[in-house]
Amino acid sequence: MITSAMVKELRERTGAGMLDCKNALNEKNGDVEKAIEYLREKGLAAAAKKSGRIAAEGVCESYIHGGGRIGVLLELNCETDFVAKTDEFKGLAKDICMQIAASKPEFVRREDVPADVVEKEKEIFTSQALNEGKPANVVEKMIVGRIDKFFKEICLLEQPFIKDPDKTINQLLVERIATIGENINVRRFVRYELGEGLEKRKDNFAEEVMAQLK
Repeated sequence: MITSAMVKELRERTGAGMLDCKNALNEKNGDVEKAIEYLREKGLAAAAKKSGRIAAEGVCESYIHGGGRIGVLLELNCETDFVAKTDEFKGLAKDICMQIAASKPEFVRREDVPADVVEKEKEIFTSQALNEGKPANVVEKMIVGRIDKFFKEICLLEQPFIKDPDKTINQLLVERIATIGENINVRRFVRYELGEGLEKRKDNFAEEVMAQLK
């Protein structure tokens, strides 16, 4: 039986569409690894192959929001200067900058999150679960789920794309690798917020950025 969890896992690992993932799983009798190979053979193989190539060109894109209240500087890499100058690549860089401004990621990917930060979150989640009266075996499973959610909140590549929440930023990159024809990599970013760390009134910057997209 093909479950929604299996489809979700395959989609997250390949960036393929939901229907394509479901069809691949049906074709390969629920074997996720074989379904990945099947999807690559059907068109994502090029993207998967390119993702391992060196990307040292690209752009340093900037985005300023709210009259200077939020600033983002992003390094987005590709393989050639030719692609770096295309409107499609520049548009992708701008979209990712707006994503960072709106969603406030702290890291590019979960591998970048320091181990001590992860352990601290686990301690907090464990205390919360125990305070809720959950048995130890249930707590362990809850921690896995909550840590996964934590990563999806703070890691750029795992966040839902603000223009299309049905896909993550990583899935967006996989799609662009396939269409542009080169490896694309988010190397680093910096996000500044005016008065950050100082006491000030609360503003919903995410809503303001989204309003600009309409």
